Amino acid sequence: MKKFLLGAGIIFLASCNNDVNSAAEQPGEQPQQLSSKRVCPSDLMRDEILRKDPAARARVEAIEALTEKRINDIKVGKVLPDGTVEIPVVFNVVYNTSSENVPDARLQSQIDVLNKDYGATNSNIGNTPAEFVPVKAGDTKIRFTLAKVVRKQSSTTSWNPDENKMKSASTGIAATSPDNYLNIWIVNNMSGGTLGYAYYPGTITAALDGVVIAAPYIGTGSGTAAPYNLGRTATHEVGHYLNLPHLWGNTGCQTDYSDDTPLSPGPNYGVPTYPLNRVCGGVSRSQIFMNYMDYVDDKVMCMFTANQKQRMQAVVSASGPRAGLRLY
Repeated sequence: MKKFLLGAGIIFLASCNNDVNSAAEQPGEQPQQLSSKRVCPSDLMRDEILRKDPAARARVEAIEALTEKRINDIKVGKVLPDGTVEIPVVFNVVYNTSSENVPDARLQSQIDVLNKDYGATNSNIGNTPAEFVPVKAGDTKIRFTLAKVVRKQSSTTSWNPDENKMKSASTGIAATSPDNYLNIWIVNNMSGGTLGYAYYPGTITAALDGVVIAAPYIGTGSGTAAPYNLGRTATHEVGHYLNLPHLWGNTGCQTDYSDDTPLSPGPNYGVPTYPLNRVCGGVSRSQIFMNYMDYVDDKVMCMFTANQKQRMQAVVSASGPRAGLRLY
């Protein structure tokens, strides 16, 4: 069984990059070119805040302890008749040019993708290899509904993820009741080629809590950028928001707190071919690269595991750290 070791490297801020130059752009600079490689420095960022903030570390440890306890005793509050928890989403669109002002249709398409991916009705779920079908989650009993869209034009052409300025009323849009709504900020461009990032439960003040995604990677259709044009950046980042780490932990071959995901030495990219065997601790294991918490292209991602489902349900349960999402 994977060990519960916060010191081994829990992730603070979940952030996905497309692996371009990491130097921060300043307002007025040209947006970076899109890349074909997904990168996510979330592990290092979460470690950093937990190292500096004992209170945040204590909260995260308490959440992990609660999650462990709830895994075998899930009592999710019933919002819908079948017991599904429905999370209300507020999209905060901060744009510079009119072309970056993501239209309502694309925002709704993102909600549709989230509901399919978390409900296991996505069209490519059948691509799960037979080896991993026994651990496939199926319906996570988590759904999303569009509650509100807030829009604001800004002179900023590139945002630094670690500054969170898009979440300030003076430079962006302040969060809407973050204890009760999943706030997703959409910005025109982020430094370092970042696709998106999210905060884990208990790691940050409510005003900064939520998910941020660069405009080319939100939703589907015109205006999105391949190979991340199928809405899976949000699926991945919302997974972090609901307490799912990357499959490899912090620096690789570490626990992601889900016993049914094979240990991984690090992220997988692009369009891998199954079986993809990689080594951890001298043991070669088949990788579950089609999992939403890896770095592969959007078209490859297709499933959560049963343990990942249990972790997310624990977070939104009546005693979980995101229980307020059910109270609206």
